[in-house]
Amino acid sequence: METTTHSHLRSKYAIVGVGETAYVRGSGRTHRAMAHEAVGKAIADAGLDRGDIDGMLSYQLADSTQSPLVAADQGLRLNFYMDVMGGGSSTEALIGLAIGAIEAGMCKAVVIFRAMNGYSGVRIGGTGVVAASPVLDEFLHTRPYGHRSAGQMFAPSFMRHMYEYGTTPEQVAAVKVAHSEHASNNPKALYKQRVTVDDVLGSRMICKPLHLLDCCTESDNATAIVVTSTARARDCRQHPVLIEGVVGRCSKPRTDNHFQHGPITLTAGHYGREILWRNAGVLPDEIDITGSYDAFTFTTLMQLEDYGFCRKGEGGHYVSDGTIRLGGRRPNNTSGGHLCEGYTHGISMVIENVRQLRHDVDDSCPIGPNGRRMHTHDYREGGCRQVRNPQLTANLGWHSPGTGSAMVLRRA
Repeated sequence: METTTHSHLRSKYAIVGVGETAYVRGSGRTHRAMAHEAVGKAIADAGLDRGDIDGMLSYQLADSTQSPLVAADQGLRLNFYMDVMGGGSSTEALIGLAIGAIEAGMCKAVVIFRAMNGYSGVRIGGTGVVAASPVLDEFLHTRPYGHRSAGQMFAPSFMRHMYEYGTTPEQVAAVKVAHSEHASNNPKALYKQRVTVDDVLGSRMICKPLHLLDCCTESDNATAIVVTSTARARDCRQHPVLIEGVVGRCSKPRTDNHFQHGPITLTAGHYGREILWRNAGVLPDEIDITGSYDAFTFTTLMQLEDYGFCRKGEGGHYVSDGTIRLGGRRPNNTSGGHLCEGYTHGISMVIENVRQLRHDVDDSCPIGPNGRRMHTHDYREGGCRQVRNPQLTANLGWHSPGTGSAMVLRRA
């Protein structure tokens, strides 16, 4: 499935509300209960009446609940809904589908949610409550070689990147360092402790060359966003965040085994960027903040290269020279991302960038008389994480090296 937005839709649609549950390990709750909370918070954040919401989209890996059930719990009647199978490339794709549904007149406003017990329920590596499953179809070509978990499947791309470009584990560890600094200023982050490069390299090896701290968290949570037209967004509670362009589930020529279509250091972002920047009408250098899918430290590096934020092979320098840190030229994953805040299959990075563009990140800065936080831009531990006056953000989604998605957002 390919979902893209054309330039004539630029700024015509907006994200007007976001919501989430706490990021925990062991929620003790059902997916449905968590989805109900996150969706309710997103609608309240938007300031919309429930009668204004008539569309709903979600994604899952046989580990969540269906949209009509969540809608019923919210007292909504839907004119359009869809629940799709998919992982980290789903958020931006579903935003594109929401735009298409509204543009086609099928609904007026859409809530997109993801609810998952990613730690206490279905775990990504195949362990947990559904560990015993048959090996079928395309998995017959990968499981016999030990490609069971995401780390095992993705690590060869990083190994090749190290071989071809001289990228070092120290450079890639700087991604975790930066994201841990951002998470230390995020009260809701699962892991708030700042780490060093030595901490990352000293953590136990999981799958060469990935150490424990190169890998993302596992967490239980639900997250949601509300999309509607910019015309309707003007009446919403929050400052609207405009959608400039979307690429959804763009793929390499082979997705069942992307190694068969090289180079294996190339991700789907190489193809997606031609759509993204053309339709958004901006260039990478104009972006103030990136939200790059950090299932692992190196996935951030490779995406930033392939979407054009640096040249291929220069990602190691880009992520380790201070560029992606708060106070740097283009901070990345200012909430701490999947490496530190919590794992949400990509939707939390969109939520973070929406809040950044509203200039209303939920950090520890004091709340002023107008109910908004008075951001200090002091990025020391436990302080602020609001970027100073951001206008444009980019989200880079990842399902695998072979499949990706992306989106550009603008402050209205």
